[in-house]
Amino acid sequence: MNRKAVLITRGILPEVVEALSKRFAVEHNAEDRPWAPEELAQHLRGKHGAMATVMDRFDEALLAQCPDLKVISNIAVGYNNIDVPAATRRGIRVTNTPGVLDDTTADLTWSLLMAAARRIAEADAYVRRGDWKIAFGVQYFLGQDIHHATLGIIGMGRIGQAVARRASGFDMRVLYNNRTRLAEADEKRLNARYADRDRLLAESDFVVVMAPYSPATHHLIGAAEIAKMKPTAILVNSARGGVVDDAALVDALRAKRIAGAGLDVFEGEPKVNPGYLDLRNVVMTPHIGSASRATRIVMCNTAAANMTAVLEGRDPPNPVN
Repeated sequence: MNRKAVLITRGILPEVVEALSKRFAVEHNAEDRPWAPEELAQHLRGKHGAMATVMDRFDEALLAQCPDLKVISNIAVGYNNIDVPAATRRGIRVTNTPGVLDDTTADLTWSLLMAAARRIAEADAYVRRGDWKIAFGVQYFLGQDIHHATLGIIGMGRIGQAVARRASGFDMRVLYNNRTRLAEADEKRLNARYADRDRLLAESDFVVVMAPYSPATHHLIGAAEIAKMKPTAILVNSARGGVVDDAALVDALRAKRIAGAGLDVFEGEPKVNPGYLDLRNVVMTPHIGSASRATRIVMCNTAAANMTAVLEGRDPPNPVN
């Protein structure tokens, strides 16, 4: 019996590959080396399904080379790596993995916020270098208090709301800005107040960016927005690179127009603006927002279930188009 052929574009958990191999003819990029567009197109030829990551770009030119492709199953919530209208025109289903990584990404967001506020990475490096010579100093690594501070969240979707829920443990005042205001009951449940963006930027001690990337949100936070923030404020971006103007943020951090930043995502990643590298007031992680083993297993299984459903003639659990 001829089985449908599928491509897994990056190295994923072996138990998921094994399960898919019982249903499909699987090609798996176990080497986990990102492919250039021409390589991706070559591997996609003859494939009916693709399990992909946000680093795999499916544009019109690539899709034109994949006449057999029926489904692109993103192992992610976001799907700005896929030209969804082009896929729809070609009858290709697009799916994602919403809801399974909200808490894990919120945890990482708080890790960045806390590390930047209390200068954890800087202090860790200080100890490792052997610079710690006196046991205690009143002015050692003075940071920002988190408790009773004001948290501003830009983008109040599922992950933004998970970030807001965690603020209650620090007795924080929570402001949020979103394209659509939440229902009054949800605001009460989250103890969050709606604010226009200018007010949020001006009043928040911590600004967390949780907006998805799109042309409309490109450089949503740039030099003009950063200039409205408190000089003691900290900016956290664990949403998508490009939502924050990295060059403008580097300039602001260097000039100490804001106190610090925590970043999990960057424009053009894995390349990072070199200006960040010599700054002590920024904490950086390599796009690991959902990187717990438990969550990544669920993400991969969800993506596999989406792809399997389409290839077996059923509606996927998590359709984008």
